[in-house]
Amino acid sequence: MEIYSTEEQQAEAIKNFFRENGTSLVIGAVLGLGGLYGWKAYNQNQISSAEASSEAYNSLIESGEVLSKSDAFLAENADSNYSVLAAFVAAKEAVDKGELTQAAEKLQFIVDTVKSPELKATAVLRLARVQIAQGNAEHALTTLSQPVPAGFNAQIAEIKGDIYVSQGDKDKAREHYQTAIDAGGAENNALLQIKLDDLAIASN
Repeated sequence: MEIYSTEEQQAEAIKNFFRENGTSLVIGAVLGLGGLYGWKAYNQNQISSAEASSEAYNSLIESGEVLSKSDAFLAENADSNYSVLAAFVAAKEAVDKGELTQAAEKLQFIVDTVKSPELKATAVLRLARVQIAQGNAEHALTTLSQPVPAGFNAQIAEIKGDIYVSQGDKDKAREHYQTAIDAGGAENNALLQIKLDDLAIASN
């Protein structure tokens, strides 16, 4: 099963997230600081911290050993947005190498820590597919039960349909494929209607 092919449309959301939040200040904390000195000190600390995380991330990527070095990076940069990006890259590398357990761990880290609903939803989708590839269909269904932005509903429903097909439950599969279509999933995914049509043929 291709784990990443249907999430390419989420790449822009990831880019936007880091563009908007990569070096941003935590407004609530800033407001709690007193005086001009406190403001400047906090601002400089945030910039320095972001720059350090950025340099560490670039070094990680350039090393060509993202997966093997990712645990140390995540531990040292857990509060940085770069930890989320590193975890996505490490998970992709793990999938490519067939290291599904490590891929699931990295994606679970994102699900548990990221604040962006869109990035969390992307991680949820990928984690579910990894769990399916591991043969953990029930775990995948639990993963997919988490709330996500409405824009992801079609993909969630389609993956659930795939799970029920693998379990031989054609009625539930048909129900979820139809839900995915009703949510607009067929607009950019012609395969979705084919999946539903195949179930109808199989029932005749």
